[in-house]
Amino acid sequence: MDAQSFLFSVFCFLFYFLSGEPQVVEGTRLSWTSSPFGFKPKMLFAFGDSYADTGNTKIAVTRSWHFPYGITFPGKPSGRFSDGFVSTDFVAGYLGMKTPIPYRWRKELSGRVKYGLNFAYGGTGVFDTLVAEPNMTTQIDFLQQLINDSVYTKRVLRTSVAFVSLAGNDYSYYLETNGSFTAFPGFIQSVVDQLTVNMKRIHDLGVRKIGVMSLIPLGCTPQNTAASSFQRCNETENDLVMLHNNLLLQAVNTLNQQTNSTLFFIIDLHNAFSTVFNGTEIHQGSPTFENPFEPCCFGVTEGFFCGSVDENGEKKYTLCSNPKTKLFWDGNHPTSEGWRAIYSTPAFQNTLKQFID
Repeated sequence: MDAQSFLFSVFCFLFYFLSGEPQVVEGTRLSWTSSPFGFKPKMLFAFGDSYADTGNTKIAVTRSWHFPYGITFPGKPSGRFSDGFVSTDFVAGYLGMKTPIPYRWRKELSGRVKYGLNFAYGGTGVFDTLVAEPNMTTQIDFLQQLINDSVYTKRVLRTSVAFVSLAGNDYSYYLETNGSFTAFPGFIQSVVDQLTVNMKRIHDLGVRKIGVMSLIPLGCTPQNTAASSFQRCNETENDLVMLHNNLLLQAVNTLNQQTNSTLFFIIDLHNAFSTVFNGTEIHQGSPTFENPFEPCCFGVTEGFFCGSVDENGEKKYTLCSNPKTKLFWDGNHPTSEGWRAIYSTPAFQNTLKQFID
C-alpha cells in the first residue's frame, strides 16, 4: 500500500487546551479497507527519545515547543521535534490507529489511554543524559505504575505493541562528558545491554511485540556534516553506529531464542536512511533530496540552533523556504517529508510488517 496515498490523506489534528499549557496534537485513526493480517494491535506504546516524542518534554527544557517547530503540522509547535510529523505518527498510521497521546496528557485525555500511550521524552536515553527528563527505565516504570493502578491489565496488554526509539543521546552525553574514545566500544555494549533489559521488561509487563529502531548513520546528520558544508559524513562515527547495530541484532536474536519466539525485532532505520541518503527513488512520486545532509533550519553560528533567539529576541537561525525539499529539519531530526521518505523505503516497510505478522 502506498504510504503517501493512505497516510497523509487521512491525517488531521485535534487541539486540546489547558490554561497556561501547550497543546497536544494527535492524528486520526487510519481505516483499513481490508485487514489481511493475523494480528491487528489495538494499542501502541512508544518509549525513547525525540524521534518518538509527540509532546512529553516540558516547554522549559526543549525547543520543540517553540517556533518554527510545527510550521508544517499543525501550523504551530506541538512538542514534536520536526516541522510536522515524527516516526511515531507513521508507525501508528501503518498500524491503522491514532497516534498515542503523550503520557503527560493521560489525565486530561483519559478516554484515549485505552489506545496506548507515548512515554518518549526528547533528549533522553537508556541512561541519564544532560536533559533532566525520564530515561527509558523510568518511562517503563510509568507503564508499570499504570498496571499497578489497574489502568491496564496483562490481558489487555496482549493486544498491544511497543515502539522503542534510541537515537543516540547516550552517546552524545558520553562525548560531552569527556568519555574516552578507547572506552567507547565498552560503553556501546553497556547501552545495548541496558536496552536489552528494557525490551525484556516491556515484554514481561505483557506487551505482545516490541520493535526497536536501529541507529541511523549518525555521522551523516547535519550536526556532523556542518564542518564540511554538509558534504561529507563522519565515517568514524558511522563505524561506531555499526558496532551498536551489530550488538543490537545479537541482543534481539538472543531475546527471541530465550522466549522461543519472534516477538522482538529491529525496525531498520539505518538502511532506510541510507537509501534516502543515496538518493534512491523508492517509487514514483516518492521524495528525493538534492543535498540530504543540509537541514532546513540551522543556527547561524556554532552555539545557536534551530529556534534560537538572542537576548533581544532576534532569531539566530536560518530557515529554508520549503521544508518539503529537505530530509533534515534541524541538526538531528528529519522533516515531516523526510520521515515520509524514510517510512516509504522497503527497509522500513518490511520491518514494520513484523508488528502484525
